[in-house]
Amino acid sequence: MLLCELTDYLESLAPPDYQESYDNAGLLVGRPDQEVTQALISLDCTEAVVDEAIDLGCNVIISHHPIVFKGLKRFNGKTYVERVVMKAIKHDLALYAIHTNLDNVTGGVNSKLAERLGLRHTAILSPKAGLLRKLVVFVPVTHAEPVRSALFSAGAGQVGNYDECSFNAEGYGTFRGGEGTDPFVGKPGEPHREKEVRVEVIFPANRERAILLALFETHPYEEVAYDVYRLQNPNQQVGSGLIGQLEQPLSEREFLGLLKEQLHTPVIRHTELRGKPVARVAVCGGAGGFLLGEAIRSGADVFVTADYKYHEFFDAEGKIVIADVGHFESEQFTQQLLLEIIQKKFPTFAVRLTGMDTNPIKYYS
Repeated sequence: MLLCELTDYLESLAPPDYQESYDNAGLLVGRPDQEVTQALISLDCTEAVVDEAIDLGCNVIISHHPIVFKGLKRFNGKTYVERVVMKAIKHDLALYAIHTNLDNVTGGVNSKLAERLGLRHTAILSPKAGLLRKLVVFVPVTHAEPVRSALFSAGAGQVGNYDECSFNAEGYGTFRGGEGTDPFVGKPGEPHREKEVRVEVIFPANRERAILLALFETHPYEEVAYDVYRLQNPNQQVGSGLIGQLEQPLSEREFLGLLKEQLHTPVIRHTELRGKPVARVAVCGGAGGFLLGEAIRSGADVFVTADYKYHEFFDAEGKIVIADVGHFESEQFTQQLLLEIIQKKFPTFAVRLTGMDTNPIKYYS
């Protein structure tokens, strides 16, 4: 299939608009119209992974971390980043990264981490604001239902676990068609009053184009009266980290043992234990120290994340246990997540996990 078929599907689940401002997710090397027959999935795109893909005959590497984070001024093979990009281009190998946009969606990186720990009733720890829009449109009563249905099909009307949500108020609209018009109701040059419904729906900002296309295709008027508003309401389905509940409370040491077992980590750096049972757990794959305040406010007993610096551990102040499990360890199951996502949608497409250990941190024991 074409590479764009694969990437478009991935981006329908984790839209590029959801990535953080510093990130560089998306298609880094390759053409959208490039034909692909086999994909290799890895947490990191290293030289060894590129060599593995070439040996296996893969056309695309899908990694969590982008190999390119900032602009490159030279391609002379001096750095590992340059060498990876040069080799990929030479072998017509596409490189695609799905990073913080996959971190920030329900069902993404943190959901997989929470699943490993057996967390239930999970919710986004820090929902993002500014990602929602509201459409207000005025529709003749006779066409309100078809227009609503089209908007719902295009992705509008989703509020949490509810769909097909809308507000409707009946009134009337007035207009007079000018010269050269062909109004759906009324006659050109004559004032007209029509019973209409004010329809309001909320939708994700990244669906705006599809929503408006659906509106224009189903609305009967020549000139559609509508407004789009930017909302500051947090999107409860998009954001950083997760908070969830253990099925049964554990002692702190039992929970640390669970972390070691489920995340296959030889070392857990943690703050002083508080001598309290662990029932509520906050997680953030990768570097999640910026979420400590949210984790405390959510009532979490333990905050599982990575990349904590020495002085940052003091910020727990005895209010929570910080458990630093390691960056790779907290995100390693993202590879399996991507494999499952792709195989479910494209069951006949060849996709495999890397056999390389890309964790740059090694432990001596």
